[in-house]
Amino acid sequence: MNILKEFKLSNKCSYLSDKNQTTHYKIIEECSIYHCQDLIERGYRRFGKMYFRPICLTCDECKSIKIDVANFKFSSSQKRVIKKASEIKSYIQKPTISKAHLELFERYHLFMKEKKGWDYTPTSVQSYYSSFVDAHNDFGYEVLYFLEDKLIGVDLIDILQDGVSSIYFYYDPDYARFSLGKLSLYNQILFAKRSQKKWIYLGYYVKDCPSLSYKAHYKPYVTLEGKPNGYENPIWL
Repeated sequence: MNILKEFKLSNKCSYLSDKNQTTHYKIIEECSIYHCQDLIERGYRRFGKMYFRPICLTCDECKSIKIDVANFKFSSSQKRVIKKASEIKSYIQKPTISKAHLELFERYHLFMKEKKGWDYTPTSVQSYYSSFVDAHNDFGYEVLYFLEDKLIGVDLIDILQDGVSSIYFYYDPDYARFSLGKLSLYNQILFAKRSQKKWIYLGYYVKDCPSLSYKAHYKPYVTLEGKPNGYENPIWL
């Protein structure tokens, strides 16, 4: 593992408007699946070469969360989402970048700006590449969702030794009727079951943040205790 840079930044919290946050960053040139697994187990997230986790001293609202795949049972409503999307095709491959990717990414974020008030900055080829294509190594993948010949969703994931780490999903808002965000997660769970992977790593659960609180609906799950260092065994309860 070649760590190019390591630093901390403090700024306004991304999840809770009345708080500030401190984030620990590691920029890693070549990260093995073993080391990526180790970092994800300790609460880090990955965007390209950048691994990060919150390390706020006075707040512990950001809980790393993972779904227990073996014991997850699909409800009737979840099965209906899968059935409704029977005509949607998905393909898994190494992350790529194309005009269709960038246009879809822009459409999604403009939609979320209007729907949820997300900050919006037009993306660039370099920005997208740095976040979602670069440093995928031997564990990073994208799942492309097509209806007929139209790209309608892109799911970025890491397939690790014991599970799937969800990185980012974006979709065409014109096809929101298919509940594509839910569909992508259900497909991750189905893939993990077939592959005998134990966990779906969902990133952070924050009870009072609407964009993240939904993750508690997917039971059974466990959350990470504290912010374990490299020499400490992570404890998930």
